[in-house]
Amino acid sequence: MSHFIFKAKKPSGETYSGEKDAADRYELYRMVRESGDEIVAVTEKKTKLSLHMNISLFSRVKTIEKINFARNLGAMLEAGLALSRALSVLERQTRNKKMQNILRGVIEEVAKGTTFSDALAKYPKVFPQIFISMAHAGEQSGTLAESLKLTATQMDNSYALERRVRGALIYPAIILTVMTIIAVLMFIFVVPTLMKTFTDLNVQLPLTTRIVLGVSTVIEHYGLLVLIGIFALAGLIFWWRRTSTGKRFDHFLILKLPVLGSLVQEVNAARTARTLSSLLSAGVDVVESIQITSEVVQNVRFRAVLSRAKDAIKKGDLMSKVFSAGDNLYPIFLSEMMSVGEETGKIGEMLLGVAKYYEDDIEIKTKDMSTIVEPVLMVIIAAAVGFFAVSMISPIYSLVSAM
Repeated sequence: MSHFIFKAKKPSGETYSGEKDAADRYELYRMVRESGDEIVAVTEKKTKLSLHMNISLFSRVKTIEKINFARNLGAMLEAGLALSRALSVLERQTRNKKMQNILRGVIEEVAKGTTFSDALAKYPKVFPQIFISMAHAGEQSGTLAESLKLTATQMDNSYALERRVRGALIYPAIILTVMTIIAVLMFIFVVPTLMKTFTDLNVQLPLTTRIVLGVSTVIEHYGLLVLIGIFALAGLIFWWRRTSTGKRFDHFLILKLPVLGSLVQEVNAARTARTLSSLLSAGVDVVESIQITSEVVQNVRFRAVLSRAKDAIKKGDLMSKVFSAGDNLYPIFLSEMMSVGEETGKIGEMLLGVAKYYEDDIEIKTKDMSTIVEPVLMVIIAAAVGFFAVSMISPIYSLVSAM
């Protein structure tokens, strides 16, 4: 909240000055217009709180903090605490300055009579849409505590899934980065010394040695230009990947990769199933649930299937038919279980089972991937070292043989 000093004009033409607290200038304009007046001038007064909030912009609210917030708030409400008191307890308990300021803002909004979900919606960069929608559904059905606990479970499982996949990719990324750094250092400091020796001795160099020496010469004399070119190319690729065409191509390419493609399919299937299950179980409308799920799913091709499913439901068709038609993306198991859920009226439970199945399968695959990646990387390292060694030793061996 910010504190504003303003000058306004009444319909009679009389001007007056006043002070109000508002989330921003637009809310202040709206509040004054509701009373029939018109703002002439406005200035924002920097209070201690607002200065504190500006400082807290350098901090961020981690996913685990949002999960704990939803879980703890749900437990307090279930224990019988009033919403305002539970929020106050959590505000005093948290050590994250940004989260403290956000909770103060939420407490102020709730004290004014704003619903909890609408108060959360004022912080869209902190609370995702699924969090807000499930809180709204809980308020409407009178089961806010259960909805918050369900939200915490959903976010926790999604976060764990993301960490498992990221963890499987960190090890090879670190190894390849270290290999690249070592190779560049050898091209800069080791190879030029050997090249000078070969030149002085007038040794006939094989093709592999000439390739290594050529790369070393380029790095030694044009290293800065190469580095600038690499950064420029990386920036161009990064920009292109953010365009709609780049995203479609990038996401298509990922799905075609040998091992990673099937893993991406299962990750999106698990995320879709769990998100839909959580939203539908909380009482969120089906169309809104699919819309929110499409925002959670990152791959644009899976989003397209969800968009078609939303349009089909609006026309009165079954959601499972759309997912069945897109079985080249979503596994057939998902659409089959969805069809059973639609027939029995237990689609939330069926989707939860699908989510658990794929999450368990992903956990096994990521563990297997970590096991497989290590020997593969060892082979790559051995091949690189062997190529370099042969390239450097071959001329020396030829020289010794000629003596």
